[in-house]
Amino acid sequence: MTTIRTLIRDGVRRTGSAAAARTRALRSRWRGWSRWRKSLVVALTALAVVLVPVGSAALALRLQYVGDPSPEARSRGRDALWLGHAWVDGRKSDADVAALAERLAGTGVRDLYVHTGPLEHDGSLPPAVHPRARWFTEAAHRALPGIRVQSWLGDEVKPEKDALDLEDAATRDRVTASARQVLDLGFDGVHFDMEPIRPGSAGWLALLDQVRPVTAGRGAKLSVAAPQIDPLPYQHTIAIALTDHGKWWDQAYFTATARRVDQIAVMTYDSSMPTEGFYGAYNAYQTELALEATPAEVDLLMGLPFYWEDKWGHWGRAETVTAGIRGIRLGLGRQDPHRPNFGVGLYVDFAATEQNWADYRRDWVR
Repeated sequence: MTTIRTLIRDGVRRTGSAAAARTRALRSRWRGWSRWRKSLVVALTALAVVLVPVGSAALALRLQYVGDPSPEARSRGRDALWLGHAWVDGRKSDADVAALAERLAGTGVRDLYVHTGPLEHDGSLPPAVHPRARWFTEAAHRALPGIRVQSWLGDEVKPEKDALDLEDAATRDRVTASARQVLDLGFDGVHFDMEPIRPGSAGWLALLDQVRPVTAGRGAKLSVAAPQIDPLPYQHTIAIALTDHGKWWDQAYFTATARRVDQIAVMTYDSSMPTEGFYGAYNAYQTELALEATPAEVDLLMGLPFYWEDKWGHWGRAETVTAGIRGIRLGLGRQDPHRPNFGVGLYVDFAATEQNWADYRRDWVR
């Protein structure tokens, strides 16, 4: 009697013989092709090897935008607004402060990041660059009770730029002195925006460790603007190797930064996303990554583009407030819908349109 094992063995033998015959036929056909045709096949195969995983990643990202946002994913009254330098250099008046108070009434904005710098490349802050800072803090506190006014200090950073050297202890000392300087002017906190800081910078973390006791000792807040988080593993490493430009942080470095501050705002704009759907999906993913990386006691804010540009890196048709908010709500609802220490950051007042404000109120504040 023919056994099952015999049948399997004969079947494998016949299958193997057929496969070998097909392989010989393909080799014979390949040898008969021209060099041009062979080159074309190799090129198309290489292209497929690249496009298939890229396409899969794009599809996976786009699916982040599917579904309905949680009703609980709304403003917690912990939002922030970046304000330009005109508020401290003499271009604004009491009437402008009154208009700002009217603009913010009924929103979730609790923090104002007022551009008080820029810092000098050595870390110092000349008083001449913010002659009306004291006027603004006093006027804002009168017109906007309950809102914190933070001093936004920033500069470009080495090694990518020939500017601020955070690895230098003397430079960090001067930045710390600049933080004391703005707190003396009545600011409720210090907000650092230093770019581009590469993940792994020990100087950046050392600066935060040095400034945090200063702000805490005054009952003030320390906050930072942070890059986006690697959407793919080691993407920041690859980008720096290929372009010498650092755009992202890995989650571990993001967490190391967040643990040293009271508030961290992710600059989730200039994403290079080509459509609203992809931008919203990217915001959802960034929100989930940031929630995973941020301690519960730290305020996490996701940035929204209150400005219009249409160029490589920022497509105006894609990076809309509506898409950004929907993505943020999706990410928040999936990851941590009840988290109290969460908000959005609106960048920036002098470029914002009426439509930006209307979309923010309708989609996030309502």
